[in-house]
This record gives sequence, structure tokens and C-alpha cells, in this order.
Amino acid sequence: MGELVMAAKITHVPSIWLSIQPGKHFGIRRPAELALTEVGERARERGADTFLIADTHWMNSIGFHLNGKARHQGSYVSHELPHFIHDLEYDYPGDPELAELVREEIVLGGQKARLHTYKDLGLEYATLVPMYFMNGDSSIRVLPIGCNIYSTIEENRRIGEALLRAIHRSDRKVAFLASGSLSHAFPPNEIAESLLDDVSSEINRQVDMAVLDMWTEGRAGEFLEMLPDYNKRCTGEGAMADTAMLFGLLGWGEYAGKGEQLCPYFGSSGTGQVVVDFPVPVTVE
Repeated sequence: MGELVMAAKITHVPSIWLSIQPGKHFGIRRPAELALTEVGERARERGADTFLIADTHWMNSIGFHLNGKARHQGSYVSHELPHFIHDLEYDYPGDPELAELVREEIVLGGQKARLHTYKDLGLEYATLVPMYFMNGDSSIRVLPIGCNIYSTIEENRRIGEALLRAIHRSDRKVAFLASGSLSHAFPPNEIAESLLDDVSSEINRQVDMAVLDMWTEGRAGEFLEMLPDYNKRCTGEGAMADTAMLFGLLGWGEYAGKGEQLCPYFGSSGTGQVVVDFPVPVTVE
């Protein structure tokens, strides 16, 4: 029987990649770099053999999709911000077997899912940036699931539950990564560059900080009651699908674990960012 060994909410912002490039922005995201590296080290310590990643930059409009290729290999340039991320070479093993189990469980749960192995289906940067720091030796399999931008919190809760069922049916030790921001409101073009290191709205900042208090104090039920409003009012990235999947995996409102914040909260091009490791309940079934 497989096991969920990690569940983390992580950042993937392009400025992290910019932070390791020579130039005036070198080192600007050092705390985030270290936090992502720490997540990778913890995953290895816990015996993870697959990273299952809810990728909010693989945005789907109909149904739920899995990249089930046996090998992920290529060179990436961001269509969104090509001056931030380009020429990012990658080569990771995939996990077709777990992908098929996930597809089956989503369908058994009454939702629609497809598994894809198209040779030109590459990885997005919400997977690639974290993997650069977490999986440098390419020893851990990579399985991305896309985020449906029209989905509801309830749909994504059910997806999270399906992911857990699939993990238990497998022989894998899985580290689940919810790769997306907290608030996600971009500033207007006229001021965008001035907010490279800031959040675009003080209201968003304050709500994000309240959310982090809930997560680190074990108040999941309180957070989940406000999650649909949080997604709507704070412009959730990818419908906050990754976050709803995360808590679906962890047991939803019954989850009482206290998340461990691994880097200071920070703003990046108007959005709110953090890395939090959530303890996995021993009794999760």
C-alpha cells in the first residue's frame, strides 16, 4: 500500500529563477530558494519516490488532466515572462503507473480525467522551478496534475480525496506539492516593475497573513469555511485548486495539523508567496 509522506504548499514565482541568475536581482529570493531545497531534503528523508504536483500554471478549462509521460525532458521558456525564465533544461522520470491510478480514482469519484503522454507535452514552471531546487539529481519521479481554472473548491476537494485513494492503491511514497500563490492580484502595467518585491493590495496582504495564522495554528476548519471567498476576493491562482486538493488529501475540515512555515511570507510582482510543510496525519486512509 502506498503512502502520502509529505503535503506542502509551495511557491514557484519566476523571480526565484531570476534570483539564481547573475545580475542585479541575484539572491533576491534566497529564503525561498532555501525553503524549496528544504522541502526536497525532507521529501528524501521521508522516502518519497514521486512528487505529485498540482501545477497552477498548467491551466485546464475542461476536466482534469495528468501528464503521465514516462520521461519529462526538454528546454523551457516561459510564455508569460520569457525574460524571467528561459533556457531551463530539464530531465525527470515520470510516473505513468500512478497517473493511471489517479485517473481511475477521479473517474470513480464521478469526475472527468484524462491521462496524456504526448511527446510535446512539456512541464510548466510551477513544476520546473520547484523541481530545480528539490530534485536536482532527478532521482524522484515527477507527476503533474493540471488545475481547472473553472473548477469549484468542492470539485478540487474531491480531486484531493481521489489523489489520496490512488496513492493508497499504489506502491509509492508520495510527496504532494500544492504549487501556487496565496493572493494573486497582479498590479497594472504602469507600476508592475515597482512591485517586484511587494503585494499589490494591503487587503490581500492582511488576508494572506490571517490565512498563515490559521494554517500554523491548526485552524483548518476555519480556513476552509472562508476558502471560496478567499479565492474569489483575493484573485486565487488557478482557482486555488492546488490548495483545495491539498486539504482534500489531508482530510479537509477534520485536519488538525499545524503547518510549519519554512520561509518568510513575501510579495512578488503583486502576489503573496510562502512555503509551508503540513504534517501528514498518521490516520489518513
